[in-house]
Amino acid sequence: MIEKILLADSGTGHSKDMLKALMALPAIHYANITVLHVVPPQASAEAMRTKLQEGAKLLAAEVEDLLLDRQRVASVNSILREGEPKDEVCRVAEEVDADLIIMGSRGLKRLRSILGNSVSQYVFQLSPRPMLLVKDDIFVKNINRVMVAMNDSEAARQCLNLAIFLLQGVKGGQLILAHVNPESKGRSEGTSMGAEQDPVLAPAVTAAKQRGLAYKCFVSTGNHREVICALAEDANVQMLSLFSQELSASIAKSLQYIDRIQGAE
Repeated sequence: MIEKILLADSGTGHSKDMLKALMALPAIHYANITVLHVVPPQASAEAMRTKLQEGAKLLAAEVEDLLLDRQRVASVNSILREGEPKDEVCRVAEEVDADLIIMGSRGLKRLRSILGNSVSQYVFQLSPRPMLLVKDDIFVKNINRVMVAMNDSEAARQCLNLAIFLLQGVKGGQLILAHVNPESKGRSEGTSMGAEQDPVLAPAVTAAKQRGLAYKCFVSTGNHREVICALAEDANVQMLSLFSQELSASIAKSLQYIDRIQGAE
C-alpha cells in the first residue's frame, strides 16, 4: 500500500508532474502527501532568510496546486527545512513514515546526475524506503506499462509487488517482466512458454495471473544496462523498477540507451 508520499521538491524538474501521474492511478487515490523543500547552508544569514522566503512561497504554491483535486488526495502538508538536502530528505522520510519518496534531479539534465554523485543517489543508497527518481528532461505520460527488472533477490520481489500494486485497476495496464541472465544464450520474449518458465520469471508470472494483469516476459543475456534499457525502450514503458543501486548505477552509465526510456515520443 502507498498511503504516504514524500515529494522532495527543489523547485525544478517534473517530480510534481510525476506525482500527479501517480495520483491518477486507482491504487494511489486518496494518499497523504508531504511536500518537502530543503534550503542548504548559505553564505550569510541574509542569504538564508531570502532562500527560506523563496522556499515558503514555493511550498505554498505547490500545496495549493495539489489541493485543486481534493478527490485524489487525503491531505497535503508542507515542510521547510534548513540543512543538507540529502540528510533532511532521509530524516523527513522517517518522520512522516513515507511509503514512497519522489525526487528529481535538481535541474541536472542527464540520469547520470540522478544516480551519480548526487542527493538522489545518497537518499537512494541510504533510505530503506521505495524511491521514484524523475529525470528533469522527460515528458511525463500516463502510467499503464511498468517494467520490472527481475532476479531472485528479495529486493526484486518487492519491486514486483510495487509494480503489481500500481497497475491494479489501470485500463490497458501491462506488466513487463525482464530477466537478464548472463548464463543463458539468445533471447526469448512475449508470453511464450520459454520465457514464462524461466525460473526467475515464473513466480512473477503467477503473481500477475493471480491479479488478472496483462503481462509480457523477456529473458535475455548480455550487458545488464544495455539489455534492460533496450527492452524498456522496445516496450515503451513509462516506469522502470530496479532492484538495486548497483544495477541502477550501471544502467545510468549507458546514457545512449537510458535517455530514450521515458518521455521520448
